[in-house]
Amino acid sequence: MPVPLLDISRQHAAVLDELKAVLEEALSSSRFIKGPMLDDFERGFASYCGTSRAVGCASGTDALILSLQACGTGPGDEVITVPFTFFATAGAISRCGARPVFVDILPDTFNMCPSALRGWLEANCIRTDQGTVDRRTGARVSAFIPVDLFGQVADMDALEAVAADWELALIEDACQAVGATWKGRRAGGFGRAGCFSFFPSKNLGALGDGGAVTTSDAALADRLVRLREHGGQGYLHDEVGTNSRMDAIQAGFLSVKLRRLDAWHEGRRRNAAWYDQALADVPEISIPVIDPSAVSIYNQYTIRARERDGLMAHLRDRGIGCAVYYPLPLHLQKCFSSLGYEEGDMPVSEKASREVLSLPIFGELTEAELEEVVRSVKDFYRTRGRA
Repeated sequence: MPVPLLDISRQHAAVLDELKAVLEEALSSSRFIKGPMLDDFERGFASYCGTSRAVGCASGTDALILSLQACGTGPGDEVITVPFTFFATAGAISRCGARPVFVDILPDTFNMCPSALRGWLEANCIRTDQGTVDRRTGARVSAFIPVDLFGQVADMDALEAVAADWELALIEDACQAVGATWKGRRAGGFGRAGCFSFFPSKNLGALGDGGAVTTSDAALADRLVRLREHGGQGYLHDEVGTNSRMDAIQAGFLSVKLRRLDAWHEGRRRNAAWYDQALADVPEISIPVIDPSAVSIYNQYTIRARERDGLMAHLRDRGIGCAVYYPLPLHLQKCFSSLGYEEGDMPVSEKASREVLSLPIFGELTEAELEEVVRSVKDFYRTRGRA
């Protein structure tokens, strides 16, 4: 029985009439950019994330770029992030004219290692009147971007402490973690700003592209609004921004889905618990580790697997959807070769890239489909005489 990695149509079936109503409203009002639907979504999303403001934009990538710009990052600065994440995290840094600096991840949650971050700062930086400066390059370190990978919020207690000690802007890449929590606080509510993607495959996905930035800093939110609209209002411009407005119709679609988001999360958690139990007796598999302080939304269900590539080929031959997030860490990508990193510099990220495999986890999976996934995993290792 084939099992898709993701089938968005099953989720849409439950809200199809409401989505059609949004389309009809947009057509009848002809308000396709900004307007009431965007205002309603921004208010609702800010409330959901526990922040005072949310600013919609065109994509999660733009959310990262706009946040960096609004926090003062510019050409010649350095911004710290992790190499085990989607490209946009580091790409946004480069798009601002800044230099990405990588620190390694934790081996269990795959999120930024706070001690690696602090250790890099202590080894390479000094505090000055102009802020934190990399003594090797003379560049200002303006910010760092931890990633809430696979739907689990990073250790924000430790990371916010680093931000305070070194006076750095913490920009939370929550693109995979909408609704996830750390000690009861939702993703997007930490640091200066939280960045979200509403790519269709996300737990809260638009019917196209979209993104948002959440913050409780009113001045920062006002600047984000300006930056997403060419840096001004009307025909008066205080700075150079860009065109990164969210389509009103996408905001309307997202408002429909936001009302059901927590219930959809529960479906993913139920399936994750099922996998955890069913795969517990497979020694070649390590199931996801969730920090006791975190509640994950399982944007992905990512295992570590012995003979990962062989298992992936076996599953695909059986029609089981699976994917590797991510096969090559960012510090080894060709476009970042000028940064001078080499294989072995980020050993935890590099090991993860060789072992991780994500299995189907969307909430509408049937029990028969879950059983097929687990049966196929076990069959692979059984043929090798070990399970």
